[in-house]
Amino acid sequence: MSKHKVRKRFGQNFLTDDKVIERIVYTIAPKFDDNLLEIGPGKGAITLPLLEYVKQLNVIEIDKDLIAMLNGLNKNNLIVHQGDALKFDLNILPMPLRVVGNLPYNISSPLLFHLLENRDKIVDMTFMLQKEVVKRIVAEHGSKTYGRLSVMMQAFFEVELIFIVPPESFNPAPKVDSAIVYLKPLAKSKVSNIKLFEKIVKVAFSQRRKILKNCLKSLLLQRQTTIDLSQRAEMLKIEDFIVLANEYEVLTDTK
Repeated sequence: MSKHKVRKRFGQNFLTDDKVIERIVYTIAPKFDDNLLEIGPGKGAITLPLLEYVKQLNVIEIDKDLIAMLNGLNKNNLIVHQGDALKFDLNILPMPLRVVGNLPYNISSPLLFHLLENRDKIVDMTFMLQKEVVKRIVAEHGSKTYGRLSVMMQAFFEVELIFIVPPESFNPAPKVDSAIVYLKPLAKSKVSNIKLFEKIVKVAFSQRRKILKNCLKSLLLQRQTTIDLSQRAEMLKIEDFIVLANEYEVLTDTK
């Protein structure tokens, strides 16, 4: 297994710390009949222990060498799919899914947004991400790390930072800390129109130093909303963004 050449373009850092692996598996708490999907199984650090618990484990891997390695494990309950997780059709898998994985930094945000669009198929997600990304996901309004990713994730998921993973738990060791995050789709999101909501949030955070009145002027004026637009976007709660999106939707419907 050690012969595998690490490919930087895939953002590969392989988890080698048994205690961390054990803790991740404990966090996932796999049950026999769970429809588990692992994104980026790598050399199988989390895959192998998960296979001990479940009837079947689907994994998506992009690296052909690693696919050969995974197929070489000869595990009957392991189903390996070659492909890009960003383009993968989740509909071919048994539902509902529990998604896990050590996500490469270079695709973590787009992948989270891709899974957000497929949240109706998902029970929960347990990911290892760069610590800074997890801090942004779980950030509270008013903090410097609170932004578009925080609002989009928290509007649709319960989010929780579980624990930090240091660089020495990997080979090669990344230059930054990682963290485990748990995401569970909300039973009912208050967002009525996801496209409009995403548009408002994106524009609101497009120029962080400006107040909302200036950022949103092409979409909403102060007289058209109950939210105080003299604040910066980071001061608004998730509920405030939902109000803005709903007010914007009413305006676009009446045009």
